[in-house]
Amino acid sequence: MSHATPPGWYPDTGAPGLERWWDGTAWTAHTRRPGAAQAAPEQPPAPAAFGPPSLPHQRGPGGGSGGGNRTRILAFTLSGVLVVGAAVAGAVLLGRDEGGTPAAPTTATSSPAPVAAPTATASSSAGPGPDEDPTVLVDQLNGVTLPVPQGWEKPEGTSDDAATIRTEQSYDCPSAAAFCYHGTVTTRTARGGESDVRTLAEADIATAADKAYEEDGLGRRTHGGITSHRVLKAQELTVAGRTGYLVRWKVTTGKGPGGYVQSLVFPSSVGAGTPVIVRFAFDAGAPGLPLSLMDTITRGIRPLGDSATSGGVGASIGP
Repeated sequence: MSHATPPGWYPDTGAPGLERWWDGTAWTAHTRRPGAAQAAPEQPPAPAAFGPPSLPHQRGPGGGSGGGNRTRILAFTLSGVLVVGAAVAGAVLLGRDEGGTPAAPTTATSSPAPVAAPTATASSSAGPGPDEDPTVLVDQLNGVTLPVPQGWEKPEGTSDDAATIRTEQSYDCPSAAAFCYHGTVTTRTARGGESDVRTLAEADIATAADKAYEEDGLGRRTHGGITSHRVLKAQELTVAGRTGYLVRWKVTTGKGPGGYVQSLVFPSSVGAGTPVIVRFAFDAGAPGLPLSLMDTITRGIRPLGDSATSGGVGASIGP
C-alpha cells in the first residue's frame, strides 16, 4: 500500500500566485495561475533543480518482504543521494505538509563570504596624522598648525568653538566661582571683510584682553575686571610664510596678578587668504610660563601640510 501524493497542480510557495505540477515523484518546471484551464502536461520535463519533497512513506506487504523491501531500499538509496547532493550543491529539500500536500519549492539563501580581518601590520604601518598628534594643533578651516608645548593640552571643545590649546592644570579664578587656565592660545577666522593685518591686530587686541581678563562667556568677571593696560609690542613679522602683524599688551586686573595678551594676524594659506587671528593670554607670574613662550609658539606656526609639522612639532617646546 502506498501513500505517495498523486500527480497534480499544487500551490508554489516559492512563487506566490502560481501553481506547480507535481508528477507524483518530483516537481516539474510547469507552472500556471490558480484555476487556469491548463491540462496536465503530457510529457513533463525533467524534475526542476530545486529538488523533490520528502519521499512518500512506503511499506511492503508482510512486514518488509518482496516488493516492499525493494521499494524501501530504493527510497533510502534515492534519499541518501539527494541528501549528499543537497550538501554539496546547496539545494533545499522540499517536504510534505501534514495534510499530505507536497510542499512547494523554497529559495535558499547562501551565506555571505567571510570578510578578512585587517592585519596588525596593515593597521600600524602608518604613523599618526597631525590631527592625532598631541604635540600639534591642527586648524583645518584656517589652514595652519600650532605647536603644543609640554604641559599643555588640546581640549575637545570650548565655549566659542575656536581651535584651542591651553595649560593642562586649571585653578580657581581669583574673583568668581569658575575655573581659569594660566595659558590659552586660540585660532579663528577674521570677520567683517577687513584684510589689512595691522588694522585687524590693533582692533582685536582689546577684544582679546576682554575675553581673557574682563568677562568670560557667561558674563563673570573672573579676574575682577581690567583696571589698566600697557602696550609691550606692536610689530610686523612673518608667520607661516606670510607677512603678519602682532600687538601685545600687559593688563592689570582688579584681582590676581593680571596677565599678558597678544593678537597675531596673518593671511591664511588656503582659499582666498582670509586673515587668521591667533589670540594669546598668559597669566603674569605663572610658574613655568615665561613670556618668551609666546614667541616660541608664534615661530612654530606652519601652513597646513608643511613637512615641518610632521613628527611632533611641539615635542621639543618646553614651558
